[in-house]
Amino acid sequence: MPRELWKGAIQFGLVHIPVSLFPAEERQELSFTMLDRRDMQPVGYKRFNKTTGDEVAYEQIVKGYELDEGHFVTLEKEDFKRANVESTQTVDIVGFIERESLAPYFFESPYYLAPGKHGDKGYALLRETLVRTGRVGIATVVIRTREHIAALYAVDNVLVLNTLRYATELRNPGELKVPDDLAKVKVTPRELDMAERLVEDMAVDWDPTKYHDTYRDDLLKLIEEKAAGKVRKAPKAAKEPASADVIDFAALLERSLAGGKRTKAGEGKSVAAKARRKPPQRSGSRAASHRRAA
Repeated sequence: MPRELWKGAIQFGLVHIPVSLFPAEERQELSFTMLDRRDMQPVGYKRFNKTTGDEVAYEQIVKGYELDEGHFVTLEKEDFKRANVESTQTVDIVGFIERESLAPYFFESPYYLAPGKHGDKGYALLRETLVRTGRVGIATVVIRTREHIAALYAVDNVLVLNTLRYATELRNPGELKVPDDLAKVKVTPRELDMAERLVEDMAVDWDPTKYHDTYRDDLLKLIEEKAAGKVRKAPKAAKEPASADVIDFAALLERSLAGGKRTKAGEGKSVAAKARRKPPQRSGSRAASHRRAA
């Protein structure tokens, strides 16, 4: 388990539950070192004063907020705590909502909460209450230097605190052009019925351990091959279908249903290619211009 971020408490009403906050996320991104191509030596970066050009030691660096052009107010580490000492140590629950009412795209980063000293009973009580009521606590919390809104919920025996995006941090989807009517895009009842059947045929139980970053595995394999002196040829760019193509979704759905619950990626592409057909050609100059555009 990683080092705790802070010790504090969960508060709702007059209830005070001591807890410790731990990061739940563990990134497994590959780490690369920047090298000088000429002699393959590591490249370093220096912090320097943009006016004098002199290198600046880390302990001489301070955070500053620019109020006006060229006018900065500096903030030390303790200043961020002084802004609101209580909030930096508290998961302050402001209300409880139905779990289904929280859209997934609001979720940001997960954290684990563990009971602090004398916090076991209150921790277990809150956890069981959330499970029985099917509700999620909505709380405010300061993590590092930023205040977050967060969701508090139970997963097995653990309380999870998931920071949420503010509504102002999400772009308005109303700016997107999306179909709002099935009739306008000519979706037929038969296609809809087959699509629903295919979804049911492909229904599975969620098991996160079955999924992992396959690109990371492929990249590691390529690195090992290069270390052994093997160099792969660059893959050919995939051709995009012409914009004038029309996809016969009924044919795709029929073949998918006939093929069973699973369709391999390569097979799916070939099915799609066969189901794709050209629209009828027009006569005269319009047809010629249409073929050129396609």
